[in-house]
Amino acid sequence: MSSAGAAVPQTVWWHSFYGGLQKMGRSLQLPVAVLPAAGILNRLGQGDVFGRDGLGWTNVAKVFAAAGGALLDSAVGLPLLFCIGVAIGMAKKSDGSTALAAVVGFVVYYQVLQAFPQSCKAGSTPAGNQCVDYAAKTAVSATYQNPGVLGGILIGLMTAWLWVRFHRVKLVDWLGFFNGRRLVPMITALLGLLFACVCLWVWPPIGDGLTSFSRWLSDLGAWGSGIFGLANRSLLLIGMHQLLNTFVWFQFGDFTKPDGTVVHGDIPRFLAHDPTAGQFTSGFFPIMMFALPAAAMAIARSAKPHRRKEIYGLMTSVALTSFVTGVTEPIEYSFAYLAPALYGVHAVLTGVSMAVTWALGVHDGFSFSAGLIDYLINWELATKPWLIIPIGLCFAVVYYTLFRFIIVRFDLKTPGREDDDEIEDVTKV
Repeated sequence: MSSAGAAVPQTVWWHSFYGGLQKMGRSLQLPVAVLPAAGILNRLGQGDVFGRDGLGWTNVAKVFAAAGGALLDSAVGLPLLFCIGVAIGMAKKSDGSTALAAVVGFVVYYQVLQAFPQSCKAGSTPAGNQCVDYAAKTAVSATYQNPGVLGGILIGLMTAWLWVRFHRVKLVDWLGFFNGRRLVPMITALLGLLFACVCLWVWPPIGDGLTSFSRWLSDLGAWGSGIFGLANRSLLLIGMHQLLNTFVWFQFGDFTKPDGTVVHGDIPRFLAHDPTAGQFTSGFFPIMMFALPAAAMAIARSAKPHRRKEIYGLMTSVALTSFVTGVTEPIEYSFAYLAPALYGVHAVLTGVSMAVTWALGVHDGFSFSAGLIDYLINWELATKPWLIIPIGLCFAVVYYTLFRFIIVRFDLKTPGREDDDEIEDVTKV
């Protein structure tokens, strides 16, 4: 009895932990949903669109570039977006006060980090929150501790916890004005300050470790891309792929723009014209634009004859969604849990696509997902984007053939192949 009784708390603990990770993954989707706007604004501000080499609207291009750049800024814009998104998503029944508290905590945390330059260029010394070249009597650029998006996520998590814990607290009468929701931003400001102080101390070794890991993965070249692709699709099953994506897409690597601004992450670096970026994004285009739509058609073709028309309608819809926008979950979830082995094939082939694309020198990226919209918008920023079409067509043939064969050969219960007594009659009320 004692051992059985001990197993229950462990089960409860595991389900609570797993549920929290899934909720975290869903919370990360909120700031990610902002990225299409950022990507479009940034792209319109490039020289070959509204700029000097495009329509010649230089000032208009500056406006769009500044707007998109503000959202994609790896020091402030992106971390703040993730901070607010996580705070709102993780707090139970949160409201606008949660977002306000998150902003307060992040601003305090960021400004404390900015007060302590990490290093200065040769010939200059730290002075306040900048570096000064006393010989030239000028202020010069400095580098600072930058936990980036990860720091924003942690501030968001702390804010969510504080809101849940204190938003109903009542103080003594003479402090009644600061009851509940008004108390949370004040506590968040204090914890933001303390968290920044901790980061100044512990982030250097952590940052160095993450940098070393990312360099190791990057140095693997095509193999590194393949490993990421396999892990990305595998984690999608439990809703945790965004945790992996956040670091690699928004924290990994650095690139210095012509104006001296440093950007981090595979996606911001690609949009900032880093020729080495796109290692962890390029291979998704053949899968999302070609392979998964082909898989959807294989599923429809494999349906029972009397249900084929119905399934073709459903699968055509989700295939177009995947092709145009890069949103693939409707297709993937249609077979992931019904036919796990089929999903395993998909995860492995995604890794293969990532490896092949990178090995062939394709450098492409996206602001939201690897669909037609991002493919066309970022054509001029990419290297060998035309190769994605033949690669994608090859993967489409492979996916259609394999899915069709595996479904029929092993009689997998994909949509349209369920036993008749398992089909819910949706016409009944």
